[in-house]
This record gives sequence, C-alpha cells and structure tokens, in this order.
Amino acid sequence: MTPRRICVVTGGRADYGLLYWLMRDIAAEPDLELQLIVTGSHLEPRFGETVKVIEADGFHINARVPLGLTDDSPTGVSRSMAAALAGVSEAIARLKPDLLLVLGDRYEILAAASAALIHALPVAHIAGGDLTRGAIDDAARHALTKLSHVHLATHEAAAQRVRRMGEEGWRVHVAGSPGLDHLRRTPLLDRSALEAALGCPLGARNLLVTFHPVTLAADGGAAQVQALLEALDRTAGEATVWITGVNADAGREAIATAMGAWAARRPHTQLSDSLGQTRYLSLMKIADAVIGNSSSGLYEAPALGTPTVDIGDRQTGRPAAATVVHAEPETGAIADAIRKALAMPRGDGDTPYGDGRSAGRIVEILKGLPDRQTLLAKQFVEAGA
Repeated sequence: MTPRRICVVTGGRADYGLLYWLMRDIAAEPDLELQLIVTGSHLEPRFGETVKVIEADGFHINARVPLGLTDDSPTGVSRSMAAALAGVSEAIARLKPDLLLVLGDRYEILAAASAALIHALPVAHIAGGDLTRGAIDDAARHALTKLSHVHLATHEAAAQRVRRMGEEGWRVHVAGSPGLDHLRRTPLLDRSALEAALGCPLGARNLLVTFHPVTLAADGGAAQVQALLEALDRTAGEATVWITGVNADAGREAIATAMGAWAARRPHTQLSDSLGQTRYLSLMKIADAVIGNSSSGLYEAPALGTPTVDIGDRQTGRPAAATVVHAEPETGAIADAIRKALAMPRGDGDTPYGDGRSAGRIVEILKGLPDRQTLLAKQFVEAGA
C-alpha cells in the first residue's frame, strides 16, 4: 500500500517546537510519508533564520515559501499572507500530498489551509476550539476549523466547541498538546550544560520573558509592553532577565524596539531572537517565573512546574493551571503578579493539556482516516441533532 503523504506546514519557531515530535513520528511510520513546507519567520535572518534548526534536526524540507516579512503594518501582513497563499498553493500542486497538517492560528497557517481548500486537499488542524480573546488569532483559529476536515483538539472543552461549530463528531479527536511531548521525550539541559549552551551564566534568580503583539489592541500592545518593562524595573532586582523574540505580527517592531532599548540599559539582561526548543524549555524549567503573554506560559510552563505571569487578554479563554497568575496589563497589577509568582511554590506538573503522548495518538488517527473523498464530504451538524 502506498503511504499516505502528510504535508506539514510550519511558519515559525513556536509551532515547529510543538510539531517536532509529531513530525518525527510521522517520518518513522511506514504507512505515512512526511512532507514539509517551511515558511514565515523561519526563513528570515532577523527572526533567527530558524530554518537552520530544522535542517540541523535532519528533516528534509520539500518546499520553502518566503513571505518577505519587512513590514509589520496590517497592509504588510496582508501582503505576506497573500505570498503564503500563492507559495503554499504552488507547493501543493508540486508535492501532491494526501493531507495538509497545520497547527494553531497564525495568518500564514490560515493562508495555507485556504490554498488546500482550492486544491480540494483535506486538512487536519491541531488546537482548534481553543479561545484567545485578545488577538485576531481567535477568528483565524475558528476559520481554520471550518476549513479543516480532521480536528485534533488539545482538551475536551475545545473539542466540544468544535462540535458546536457544526463539525461531525467522528472528525473531532482530543489529542492533547503535542508540545508537551517535548517534556517527556526531549532530554533537557541541567544548569551547567544550559549555561554552556547559552554562552553566559544563569543568575541566582532568572525570569523568562516572552511578549507578543496584541493584535486586537489599537496600538498592537505597545502600551502593555511598557507596563511590563516598568513592572520588571520594580520587581526584577538583581535577577537575570531572559527575553525571547517577538512574533512576526502587526505591531512587532514597536514591541521589539521597546524591549531592545530596555535590555540595553539594564545589566543582567539577555535578549535573543530564538533560543531553540531545547534551550528554551531547559531555561523555562530552571526559571523562577515565566512572564508575558505567550501560550507557552499556559502549555509548557505549568507542566514543568514553573509559575507563570500571564499578562492581558491575549490568552484569555485558555484553561489555566494553578501556577498561572493572570495580570491586567497595567504596571502595578503586573508587578503584584510577578511578586506573587516568585513567592509561590513550584507546581506539581498538573496541566489541562494532556500527558505528553499526543504525537503517537495523532499518528494513529492519521493512519485510520478514511479516503480523501470521504474526508472532503463534510456535513454540517445542526444544533441538537
């Protein structure tokens, strides 16, 4: 039997980290064949050119779709989205996959699924049904649900939302977050090995900061990042602050500039475009707190027991573990939340997002899918039916 060709699209370091073990398992499965389209910030030097990480990990890249990420205005992002639509469409025509596999809610992923729609190519979508009310990601994610034919939800409440959007029950699966597979399967670095990998020493206390644009805010989150930096001035003390790169969304430049200027004037601060998954998770495990508005503060940090300060409403709607402290995007509230997080004991690893065995579940689901025409013949399920 010819293996089913599964074409995975990755647009940046965040989704690649979540997809890594799933891609490994697809590639190792005789009944499946992995194809890989790399796009977005992976191909941009100013975002760390993380395509080199993918190559170093040994994955064969079947297509590269550059988006020209030079303009973070809404018009510039729309232009990049159009490039993703055209480039992924060309890759689909050449590679002839049996199914497109995507994760999350970013605009380049929405464009990829739109290309699949035009090619009558079934789509499997990871993390549909999640809620993040503070960003356009919410609308993109729900649109991806309607463009998709197989739904791989990270938790049961999300799966229920997908069903309420009219999706047939047999298409909806609770797989958990594949990002947690890293915590079970990837050997993390101890303190000395991490210091060697980072090229600088850790502090007595360490804070890991990741803050992305708030795409529904009028200023893209610029005021919120100023509040965060002022709160760190009040609370960080002598702690070493590790700041990771900003997503390629509208409003990125203002946030990246503010963080860069703050890091330049403060000692014991390290700024990085991309740490890579192993260094990032190893640092997250050692850190005293994770601070910002990234989904990793709700997914991976609690599973590692590290307290999280979740700022604003970018992640509002996601289930949160007991180690997550929510803070309004105002200096005093963020400072109070940081103090609370630093005072709380480390968590026990309990998380609503699964057990770190998602990749294996998803592979079995992919192997058991019906034929292409059955997948494409979606029926809308009326409420109460």
